[in-house]
Amino acid sequence: MVEIKTDASIEAMREAGRVVAQALAAVQDKAAVGVSLRELDRAARAVLVASGAGSPFLDYRPDWAPTPFPAVVCTSVNDAIVHGIPDDYRLRDGDLVSVDCGAIRGGWVGDAAVSFTVGTARPEDVRLIRIAERALEAGIAAAVVGNRIGDIAHAVGRVCRTAGYGIPDGFGGHGVGRQMHEDPGVPNEGRPGRGMPLRHGMVLAIEPMVIASGSDWHYTADDGWTIRTTDGSRASHAEHTVAITDDGPRILTAL
Repeated sequence: MVEIKTDASIEAMREAGRVVAQALAAVQDKAAVGVSLRELDRAARAVLVASGAGSPFLDYRPDWAPTPFPAVVCTSVNDAIVHGIPDDYRLRDGDLVSVDCGAIRGGWVGDAAVSFTVGTARPEDVRLIRIAERALEAGIAAAVVGNRIGDIAHAVGRVCRTAGYGIPDGFGGHGVGRQMHEDPGVPNEGRPGRGMPLRHGMVLAIEPMVIASGSDWHYTADDGWTIRTTDGSRASHAEHTVAITDDGPRILTAL
């Protein structure tokens, strides 16, 4: 069931979203050659603690997961698409890093992701990141009252496919509210004019994921969480929590 949020609830979600944005900014500031993924997680944790916020990621365990998630951010490096667990890996020059973060404040959740390079960026990685961001922008632009879920999915998918990139099947956005994952699902590819109508008060996480090689294939790593590209090519991920309002889409996870 899709929960329609009140305007007051959307304002409360904005506070959670602001914490997410601050945590992602802190992670990007910390990221450098030689810094471990655990240190990135600690940077995000410090922001959550200082803001009086909790983490919807920490100890999260969906039905398919072998263990609870042990961190407050997902850190996915190079061929990892999503759900990477922060560990002792130390960032190297030229790495492409995707970081996904959530926060709970006042009982409401914010959820967002960003991708960036460390040290000397490869031009192809810069393009990959930019296309994921452009797909997110297109999805947000389609998140208007009177459109449908399929319009968001089509907008995202068109940007990714036109660029020649793959879209991992089975992964996409979702509703956000009191829980991190709520109805409806928001695919990253679809047909316009199809699916649930968009209404004032719906809040969605829109999150394109793109694979550089153009392949859609992926697999789950031995840790039971990290999703990697089958061919070893690099991937990028971008995400915002967005409220659909009569005045247009409102990004809740911006600074």
